[in-house]
Amino acid sequence: MQREKAKERIILGIDPGTVVLGYGVVKEVGSKITLVSMGVIKMGHLDDHALKLQRIFKKTTSLIEQYKPDCMALEAPFYGKNVQVMLKLGRAQGVAMAAGLNYDLPIFEYAPRKIKQSVTGNGNATKEQVAAMLKSLLKFEESPEFLDATDGLAVAVCHSFQKVGSAGNSKSYSGWESFVKDNKSRVK
Repeated sequence: MQREKAKERIILGIDPGTVVLGYGVVKEVGSKITLVSMGVIKMGHLDDHALKLQRIFKKTTSLIEQYKPDCMALEAPFYGKNVQVMLKLGRAQGVAMAAGLNYDLPIFEYAPRKIKQSVTGNGNATKEQVAAMLKSLLKFEESPEFLDATDGLAVAVCHSFQKVGSAGNSKSYSGWESFVKDNKSRVK
């Protein structure tokens, strides 16, 4: 009997930002995850918001061309007190998303709390706690200059843990009709 080859996929995780954008790339083979790369894209020196968005698009495109991910996971912007900041973060996320869509990548979004919960078991974990857990999980020593790098990596790891799109581990539906058909006992 021939053993089936373990499914393999590359996941690009992005923590959008307009000053520093963090990214992480992981390789998943079966249930094993390994670190491929992580880093940041710095934009603090750029004054023009449109130039920052252009840099996000170009750098994200470059990451996609370099690592050839099978999917992209992004941290969703969270609602804060400053609407202008949220608008800028939403634009940054949208531009990174557009780069992925340009390569027909499936895009997944996760709330910051979901990412922290998934990686550390605590939805209120600090950036430092997330970084420490990732170091332990992926067995790397170096501390990145910016915690935004580990934040981007956390998004990729969170997506890997969800097993979305893996054969046999999740089910997708084309609409309510197909969901209801498969889940008659859950519908009242």
